[in-house]
Amino acid sequence: MRFERKRTRAGLAVAAALPLMAGALALGTPAAQADQPHDRQLLSGTKPLWATANADKGDTADASGVTARVYLAGRDAKGLTAYATAVSDPNSASYGKYLTAAQTQARFGATKEQIAEVTAWLKSSGLKVTGTTQHYITVSGDVAAAEKAFGTQLHNFTKDGKTYHAPATTASAPAALNGAVLTVVGLDNAPKIAKHDEALPPPGAVFKNAGPFSSYYGSNTNKKLPSAYGTKAPYAIKGYTGKDLRAAYGAKSYTGKNVTVAITDAYASPYIVQDAKKYAKNNGDQAYRKGQLSQVLPADYNSTEACDAGGWYGEETLDVEAVHAVAPDADIVYVGGASCQDNDLLDALNKIVDGRLADIVSNSWGDVEANETPDVAAAYDQTFLQGAVEGIGFYFSSGDSGDNVAKTGKKQVDTPGNSPWATSVGGTSLNVGKGEKYQWETGWGTEKAVLSADGNSWTGFPGAYTSGAGGGTSNLYAQPFYQRNVVPDSLALANGGGVKQRVEPDISAVADPNTGFLVGQTQSLADGSLAYSEYRIGGTSLAAPVIAGVQALVQQARHGIPVGFANPLIYDRYATSAYHDVTDHPLGQGRDQAVVRVDFVNGVDAADGTITSLRSLGKDASLHATVGFDDVTGVGTPGKDYVTSYLPKNNHR
Repeated sequence: MRFERKRTRAGLAVAAALPLMAGALALGTPAAQADQPHDRQLLSGTKPLWATANADKGDTADASGVTARVYLAGRDAKGLTAYATAVSDPNSASYGKYLTAAQTQARFGATKEQIAEVTAWLKSSGLKVTGTTQHYITVSGDVAAAEKAFGTQLHNFTKDGKTYHAPATTASAPAALNGAVLTVVGLDNAPKIAKHDEALPPPGAVFKNAGPFSSYYGSNTNKKLPSAYGTKAPYAIKGYTGKDLRAAYGAKSYTGKNVTVAITDAYASPYIVQDAKKYAKNNGDQAYRKGQLSQVLPADYNSTEACDAGGWYGEETLDVEAVHAVAPDADIVYVGGASCQDNDLLDALNKIVDGRLADIVSNSWGDVEANETPDVAAAYDQTFLQGAVEGIGFYFSSGDSGDNVAKTGKKQVDTPGNSPWATSVGGTSLNVGKGEKYQWETGWGTEKAVLSADGNSWTGFPGAYTSGAGGGTSNLYAQPFYQRNVVPDSLALANGGGVKQRVEPDISAVADPNTGFLVGQTQSLADGSLAYSEYRIGGTSLAAPVIAGVQALVQQARHGIPVGFANPLIYDRYATSAYHDVTDHPLGQGRDQAVVRVDFVNGVDAADGTITSLRSLGKDASLHATVGFDDVTGVGTPGKDYVTSYLPKNNHR
């Protein structure tokens, strides 16, 4: 079986944020391989960074098994990148001249001859071909066969206290294949094996918010609680709904009619249809018409325990309900991955591209960049490029751990949103006041202080950092063209070395679980029974589908013309009334904001008591929401003129 690292859900922040769960790749040929034979093509990035000389424990046993995917570069890899750039750049003569899926395959996909030649090479090396698609060839065999095929030895290396095998040098393919091979994924086996033929488990344990709540931001304040920042903080809202988000982000009368939004996550909730319908009815959203919500699911699932399959049900539920709340007429197609592993999530994304299933794709999952190997990044980029030439845009959560120092000990961004060909969506804390009136936003970053035993102070005020929107400067990718003259050099050059690099996020929306979205989901009760309940949720898992919904409104405003890869257009509107320019101090420097939360100790009811805490807003580790572009919110959040800024000239509504 393929050994892979797993992706985790970005967000789903409730009592606290749950674990997370353009340019070219900045890759080079290692100096030690300068004598690589001229009859071989290096597959850059196939030796992981953790496979160091100090961690090397010697040869992997020849009899050990290897399963790998050999991704195909297609007939014109450079042409694909060039066309994706041209078709996405509003200043290009080719802008918007999208290809169909069939045209994309015919123009850029692998030829039958290339597939046959790559297959013959793999078989001649002693590997068994177990599957072939237009994107890759799957092979299995022993270590000796893999070493022969890819021109490298596999060694055992220690990583995080465990031992895995990986290429000792960069893998390669025969030069005679004329560049037909893009990369190979699977020559390292960190961190686990995927097991097949697994049934989906029940949903995760129930969670409920305690209250009291504000009905809108600031509506309910307990004057007996201690002050914070010179004033009394209001209780957190019960949870925003569609009418609040549509008002905040300039929906006007647009509904996403005749637009399709795809959502990818791992697995699939067996209760999604009934939950989505009940939630819409309870919260004033438009009822789903027949066929408006559909699913494309794999024939089999794997890694259900390792990936916490039941926990992904809430992710799908949040994504579906958020998109429908913002764009009530948009069609939604959920495309489930067979697991949370990269290969299975890539399969889900490729289904969308190959079948042209949607124009907009929301993805609320990811991992830290240090865990991304360049071979896997190349496979994602190829999918994003093919989507771009078809007019498909991919939106990814930027992460829920700020600069990731508290989580990993290292300042870094999240992936796959780090790709120059994806739109990274950051997060904010949102204030929508009485009558659905937008007041302000801060960057999402939370510090928590608990009410003292005597009730007279907030212990350790302002408290410890809990969570916040991901952002920062990539170590893998160079600065893409659309970020030039917008992203400050202080961010683009933050990694040193004098090279400007990709900065996340690009755009943002509400993500703070303390100012979050009300979601409705079937969950498991303590006695093992199932019941539907509603609770407030957040994370950039919320921000991504909200922006996807807003983009559906944009496409409707464009008379159905797809936005495609959105970043050039997003940056083209920078510093205009299209955006709320979000800062951490929207009411002035030094005027911090906070809300009060009351939570059940056991997450369900008051049997074990409650905890009252103060949640300070706009404190995202070393990241800061500032005037202009920043590493928490990007260019900002959609403002009252965002959707209408896409209207064709001389067309007013």
